Amino acid sequence: ARRTGSGGAWPRRKMAAVAVPQAEPGAGGSLRRYLSRLGALRPQPGAERPAARRTELHLLFDQLISESCGPAAPADVCALLVQACQLVSFDQEHLVSKVSQLIHHLLNRFQVVVDEQNLNFLLSYSISALKQCSSWTHVEILQALAALVYNNGPKCQKYLPDLLGKAGLLLQYSDCAQPDVELRRAAVRSMANLCLSVPGQPYLDESYRNVCFQTFLSILQSSKTPDVDDITFCMLLQNALKGIQSLLNGGKMKLMQTDHLGSLLAVVKKCMFHGLPGLSIEMPPALYPAPLPQYDKRVPVKQEQSELAAFKQTGNRRKKSKGKQKKEEFGEDTKEDLADTGNESTQETDMLKLHTGGVQKSPCSNPRSHALDFAHMRPEKNHLSSHYNNWKRISSSESEYSDAEGGIQSKTRSYQAKVRQGALACFLSAIKSIEKRILYGYWSAFVPDGPGIGSPQSVSLMTIALKDPSPKTRACSLQVLSAILEGSKQFLSVAEDANDHKRAFTPFSVTVASSIRELHRCLLLALVAESSSQTLTQIIKCLANLVSNAPYNRLKPGLLTRVWNQIKPYICHKDVNVRVSSLTLLGAIVSIQAPLPEVQLLLQQPSSSGLNNSGTGTPHRSNSSEQWRKTLRLEGEPPNPEPCWLIRLCISIIVLPREDPCSDSDANFPSGNVYEPSPVRLESLQSDRQVLCITLLLGLNHSENPLVKAAAARALGVYILFSCLRQDVMFVADTANAILNSLHDKSPNVRAKAAWSLGNLTDTLIVNMETMGQSFQEEFSDLLLLKMLRSATEASKDRDKVKSNAVRALGNLLHFLQLYHIRNPRFREAIEESIQALISTVQSEATMKVRWNACYALGNVFKNPALPLGEAPWTTQAYSALCSVVKSCKNFKVRIKSAMALSIPSKRECYGPSEQFCQIWSALVVALQKSEDTEDFLEFKYSASLRTQICQALIHLLSLAKTTDLLFISETLSESGDAIKCCVLQYMKSGVEEDEGETHTNLCEREKAVKGAIEHLGGLEKQLEGKARVRVAAYLEDILTNHVHATQLTEA
Repeated sequence: ARRTGSGGAWPRRKMAAVAVPQAEPGAGGSLRRYLSRLGALRPQPGAERPAARRTELHLLFDQLISESCGPAAPADVCALLVQACQLVSFDQEHLVSKVSQLIHHLLNRFQVVVDEQNLNFLLSYSISALKQCSSWTHVEILQALAALVYNNGPKCQKYLPDLLGKAGLLLQYSDCAQPDVELRRAAVRSMANLCLSVPGQPYLDESYRNVCFQTFLSILQSSKTPDVDDITFCMLLQNALKGIQSLLNGGKMKLMQTDHLGSLLAVVKKCMFHGLPGLSIEMPPALYPAPLPQYDKRVPVKQEQSELAAFKQTGNRRKKSKGKQKKEEFGEDTKEDLADTGNESTQETDMLKLHTGGVQKSPCSNPRSHALDFAHMRPEKNHLSSHYNNWKRISSSESEYSDAEGGIQSKTRSYQAKVRQGALACFLSAIKSIEKRILYGYWSAFVPDGPGIGSPQSVSLMTIALKDPSPKTRACSLQVLSAILEGSKQFLSVAEDANDHKRAFTPFSVTVASSIRELHRCLLLALVAESSSQTLTQIIKCLANLVSNAPYNRLKPGLLTRVWNQIKPYICHKDVNVRVSSLTLLGAIVSIQAPLPEVQLLLQQPSSSGLNNSGTGTPHRSNSSEQWRKTLRLEGEPPNPEPCWLIRLCISIIVLPREDPCSDSDANFPSGNVYEPSPVRLESLQSDRQVLCITLLLGLNHSENPLVKAAAARALGVYILFSCLRQDVMFVADTANAILNSLHDKSPNVRAKAAWSLGNLTDTLIVNMETMGQSFQEEFSDLLLLKMLRSATEASKDRDKVKSNAVRALGNLLHFLQLYHIRNPRFREAIEESIQALISTVQSEATMKVRWNACYALGNVFKNPALPLGEAPWTTQAYSALCSVVKSCKNFKVRIKSAMALSIPSKRECYGPSEQFCQIWSALVVALQKSEDTEDFLEFKYSASLRTQICQALIHLLSLAKTTDLLFISETLSESGDAIKCCVLQYMKSGVEEDEGETHTNLCEREKAVKGAIEHLGGLEKQLEGKARVRVAAYLEDILTNHVHATQLTEA
């Protein structure tokens, strides 16, 4: 019987449940020897526990914790831990503490995720230990608990009430009133690990998510008390930030409430500057969306120097001799850091990509922060590998850090930098969890604006990019800024400072323009001061995002010239990533719509302009980098030949041999002829080379490496677009089978790439059907077609990145089907399921891209004359879904695509009975009246396109209407005729206002469509004479007459 109280004995499982394997030499042999020794210590029934056995347990646990065992199987680790717990009762508190250290140590060292059976036993043991043992043991027990629940959240559901319920243990220990900060930190880490998501497994219930979010938020809002040391407080903040990031990434937590979002952004901004040398800020409890600068009270640590002088000093300091590289040490000795590397989300992987390679050659920006850049690594090693290797350097105590390895100040700055990086990673997750229109309400809190007269500039992401001593943190801030700028074209389009505004107030357009100018200034300053190649790449990418979204035609000229002149030297940078991003930035400049005179002048500059003026800290490639200017230069060539220098540069990069791709960024360039051939199109290869390429790709599609498999799947999606391959039925079939194999892969990245390729492949099926006719359809395997249909239907239930292309593929496949397929009993169920999948996707709350593709796919379905459109039961559901979307969807592009789908059926029978036809007509009329109703100003620009598409659909319906439909249509026109007339007149007129190349075609087509509808309606009305008074044809004739008169007046 079990005894209660602190001296209670843990109820043991049957000893037979844990088999003790024989010790074996080699891998895992050492651990199995310990397991055998533990088995020998099992007490005999009825025997007392002698002190000698307790002493031997202490020695065994100490040896296990301190000894460096070789690799071990997860089953051996779990068996050993269960055996150890069975030997330790709760009245032996020193042994409970030691076995908890052992759980934490072994699970971290061997990267073991405990299986469900052993997890139940070990979790029950740990929770009971927390309830029964003295408080001095709780920190070690919580560390063991954190290691146990890591990546095991879905298996811990039945323990959540004990851990996260109203009186849950983790809530008690993580409360801000908890005096023991080490205990609070261990509880917060356990809670953060519970919030980690596992792909394909259920996530935390919303009630638990909210509890965790509030706990993490209160931790981040708290201030450091004098009795807490800096390092411990930094670790506490790190764990809370990881927890919130896990909630945002894995649980898809939506920050729709203003108070939640505002509170989170306030603490994130506070932590972004935590410990930044020379700067300290105070933040309000919450930020609120506003177009004006946010409240941001700076508490200067010392008088700031002039900005230009500071940047000059920064640049000089970064070029000084490098100190010794410090081996990376993690005080947080946890495998939980691996959450950043794959199980959590792709965005954290993106953050890690910033720091691969060449970091050790990036000195700090100033001496006082040199110790911050402790995370040096060999350039050829990926940062993810670095994280995995850290398991082997974990100590059993989290307080060990030798002063000889950097000193307490260096260690403190290291942890402060980690807090800043964690806050930026959390901010990046938040950006991807909220709509852009909501995010831009907080623009001025994170993006620099022009400083006012007599007031300091507010701190922003650019403050970190310019002043943070760690290249890793600077790169993280720039990646966050890039995410904010991405897709900001509509928001920035209001900016204008081309005219001088002499008003008593500053218009919002001028405020945004000032922010754009300040972004240019700060990014160009960062470009000059930066020496880390990885951070340089991020600066240039950020500039490219800014250039792609800024409305330069509404701004004073000169901004692009400064960007152009400062980026040209980086075309010849020694790092290939910097060179690529520089070309991307130049491409963004020349791609600006409405070509600017400023850009035309820049393209006319001589090729040598600015290329040698690299400034400080801008290393160049060797003399071979000048080949691009010499290659095409002929004797006696005029100074400014055509084409312009940028085109010549791009051509030379394609034509000239390239360096060995295996050399890393900072390696010396080869002096010999170690080159690979230039890229060529597949069609130009000999047939045997084509076969080789295809065979390699098809083989790599079965790789066990998900990155290789994803790349192979995507490459097949490109190959299928080549005209020389897409008409080969055998190649299409082989490619389809390979893609379907990848579509069922466990890696979401592989599935996303495979879905994209499947969409491309089905596009080619439609092209082949239209160009090659029935011969291709007959040769294509029916069994493979059915397999594709079923796989695409299943993929439409996957995550949004897979779903968007899966529904596109479904639309194409349903369009491709022939009558004999539809009559085939084997296809009936698959066709029904696929159409239902499209309908449910249109009606779902998925992303707008997914719903847009679903509406597009239904339009493709309507193009297939073999499908029983208008007769099948799913017809009503499809039309109902599209009608709902065209009336009420917040995204106007989705509305446009649904209106287009409703106008595709070419026969009146396809619209079903009059009742259904009239419902479609009514929905389009309502959508027309609501075409300017939007809460999001970013959608307003699409309202004209929406009205055009709806008018086209209405005229199409009128040209197909039956006599039974006319009465309802006539009633609608009597109620809303004036509004419809204005929109149709504008629709007719819009053809004249478009580009001259399309004027006559569009105008003729629209007039022809209206005339066709008038003729059709006139014939119907003659049939109704004496039965009903309907004058729809006269209504259209009046519109056409008004349009003709208006056109004549315009031409006159």
